[in-house]
Amino acid sequence: MSDEANVFSAAIQNFLAPIADLLADSTVTEVLINGPHNIFVERNGFLTKVSHQFTNEDELQAAVNSIAQSVNRVINDKEPQLDARLPDGSRIHAVLPPIARNGTTVSIRKFSNAKMTLKEYIQSGAISIDAAQFLDLCVFLGKNIIVSGGTGSGKTTLLSVLTNRTPKGKRIILIEDSSELQIDYEHVVRFETRQEDLRGNGEITMQHLLKSSLRLRPDRIIVGEVRGSEALELMNAMNTGHNGSMGTIHANSPDDAIVRLEGLAMSGDAKLSEKVIRHQLSSAVNVIIQISRFSDGTRKVQTISEVLGLDDNGNYKLSPIYDIGQLERGPDGKLIGEIKPTGNIPSFMDEIEANKIPFPRSKFQGENQAA
Repeated sequence: MSDEANVFSAAIQNFLAPIADLLADSTVTEVLINGPHNIFVERNGFLTKVSHQFTNEDELQAAVNSIAQSVNRVINDKEPQLDARLPDGSRIHAVLPPIARNGTTVSIRKFSNAKMTLKEYIQSGAISIDAAQFLDLCVFLGKNIIVSGGTGSGKTTLLSVLTNRTPKGKRIILIEDSSELQIDYEHVVRFETRQEDLRGNGEITMQHLLKSSLRLRPDRIIVGEVRGSEALELMNAMNTGHNGSMGTIHANSPDDAIVRLEGLAMSGDAKLSEKVIRHQLSSAVNVIIQISRFSDGTRKVQTISEVLGLDDNGNYKLSPIYDIGQLERGPDGKLIGEIKPTGNIPSFMDEIEANKIPFPRSKFQGENQAA
């Protein structure tokens, strides 16, 4: 870290002194401040109230104002919201009263430097060995993948794990709102969006960066989170030879994910019909992975589905390849169960066999077929 960054980090710690130990605690993944005297933390997927407090509303607002100034942003009555990144990569979002009825409300989502391997991901209980190997071969074969899930479900972690499994010799371009993906790969180009300055100038959006990336000879494009009209640019990239591209999206199921992608793709300036968007999208995305945070705080891959184009009515056809089914709660309160094959064979099975990948058709045999 540079001297300037060290000074900046020290200043942030000073502004947030009442919760400094929470920010330093590796077991805390998020700090939620609902006014000066009401603070919660997330550990292992669960929220717990802590005794930490700011002296009063003025102290909390002063801290938020100081942070805003440190990152050349403004938060005041006219602009009562702040979205910024702290020196360690953590994200902070703040909302001032009277919009925030509980007092100044702040969320600090801590950034983790830990790089998780596919083996560690399996050991965490998030996915079965066979399902993980299937995703690994999807990445190897250059299938375009969307990771879908809710807030805090682990989308970024899974996207990092999959990106790190990219075969050697590729040029990867990462596009993010803030650098969160933990990528350990030889040839990576990182892009990050930029908010407009105090005068409303200089904004660089995901869409800008996707258009630029297409002129920089990418093999694979990775988008941290698709949440705007850049969905159309990503879809076009996936359809024009950039196989193995990936991204995440907020959605509650694979069906919801592809419909949401459609809506985002149509939200831009391009005047394409719904029919055209659907045809292009159904051929662009090959696999949708649904990941969820369950009631016991664990994060697991829930469904892996293949997109099989459109049916005769123009609706998306999705085929679940793996599904977690019904989980049972154990004596310790943890949910027991793992993702299993449904019996559906992926349409690219011939491609798996032609590449001599040791993943036979029997791996996709569901329990009913095995009986």
